[in-house]
Amino acid sequence: MAPLSSEVQRSKRTLHLLVLLCLVLPCLTQPAPSPAPTTLPLSPFNDRLDAAYIALQAWKHAITEDPKNLTSDWCGPFVCNYTGVYCAAAPDDPHVLTVAGVDLNHGRIAGELPDHLGLLADVALIHLNSNRFCGTLPESMAHMRLLYELDVSNNLLSGAFPSFLTSLPSLKYLDLRFNAFDGELPAAVFGRELSLDAIFANNNRFNVSLTSASLTNSTASVIVLANTDFAGCLPPTIGDMADTLVELVLLNTSISSCIPPEIGKLKKLKVLDLSRNELAGELPESVGDMESLEVLNVGHNMLSGVVPETVCELPRFRNLTVAGNYFCGEPVSCLHVPLRDDRMNCIPERPHQRPHEECIAFEHRPPVHCAADGCILLPP
Repeated sequence: MAPLSSEVQRSKRTLHLLVLLCLVLPCLTQPAPSPAPTTLPLSPFNDRLDAAYIALQAWKHAITEDPKNLTSDWCGPFVCNYTGVYCAAAPDDPHVLTVAGVDLNHGRIAGELPDHLGLLADVALIHLNSNRFCGTLPESMAHMRLLYELDVSNNLLSGAFPSFLTSLPSLKYLDLRFNAFDGELPAAVFGRELSLDAIFANNNRFNVSLTSASLTNSTASVIVLANTDFAGCLPPTIGDMADTLVELVLLNTSISSCIPPEIGKLKKLKVLDLSRNELAGELPESVGDMESLEVLNVGHNMLSGVVPETVCELPRFRNLTVAGNYFCGEPVSCLHVPLRDDRMNCIPERPHQRPHEECIAFEHRPPVHCAADGCILLPP
C-alpha cells in the first residue's frame, strides 16, 4: 500500500505544479504593467485634520440653534465631509490634506465662536454672514496665518475691534458690517502693512478719527464705513488713494467738512457716497476729472452753488443724487443722467424744490470758507 500512496502524492504535486504554471505563464507573456500614478489620493487622517476635528466639534457644541441643520452631519472624524467645510492640499505640503475653508453663510445659526477655532491654522476663508453668532472673535484666530477672507457680517458679534486681525499677514478681505462692535477703529486697519483690499465695517458702533489721516493711508479698493461716527474733516490727502480706490462709502458718518478739490485725483473711483453728512461749500469742479465715476451721492448735506457740468459729462456717469442740499443751478447735461435725484434744492424751474423763502434765507447766511485741512472755517 505504501507505493500506491507515494504515487498519489506525486500525482497531487504534479497537478499542483500544472495549475500554478497555468496561472503564472500567461502573466509572463503579457507586457509590463504601466507605472502607478504618481499622485495618490490624500489621506483623510493626519495631525491637521485631527486638530480640525477638535475645533469643529467644539464649535458644534457651542451652537445653540441650527434651524437649517447645516451642522447635523458634523459627526465622526471625516471632517472634509462636513457640510460647509472645504478641504485641500496644504500650501506647505501638497501631500497633506487640510481644512482650507468654512462657509456657513445664511445659516441663521445661533451660538458662539469657541477658542478652539484657532486650531484651523490652514484655513484661508471663513464665511459666516447672516447668522446669529454672538460674543466676539476669539483671540486664537491669530494663528490663522493663511486667512485671506473673513466675512462675519450680519451677526450679533460685539466688543472692541479684534486687534489680532491687524497682524494676520494674508488677510485681504474683511467684512464686519451689521454687528455691534464698538470703540476705535484702529489706524492699522488702513495701514499699508496690513494692506487690506476690501474693508466693510459699516453699521457697527465704531468711531474713526480723520485727524491723523489714517484712512487715506489705505491701499484698499473698497472702503465702506457707512453709519460710523467720524471725527475730523475730509483731508486733502484723500487723493493719495488714487492708485487703488474704486469704491468709497461714507454715508451718515457725521463728517462736518468741505469736499477737498484733491478728491478729483481719484480717477479709478467708480462709486462715491458722501450722503447724509454735514458737508458744506461747493461741489468741486475737480470731481469732473474722476473719469471712472459712475455713481455720485452727496444728498442731504449743506452743499450749495452749481452742480459742475463736467461731472454730468463724465463718460461712465449714470447715477447722480444731490437731493436735500441748497444747489441753485444744474446744467442741462445733468438732465440726461439716467438716474438723477435733485429734489429739495433751490434750482429754478425744477420740480419738488425747497420753498422760495427757505432758499432766500440760506442765501443770506455767511459764505462758507474752507481751510487747507478740509475743515469749515467758522465766521469771526
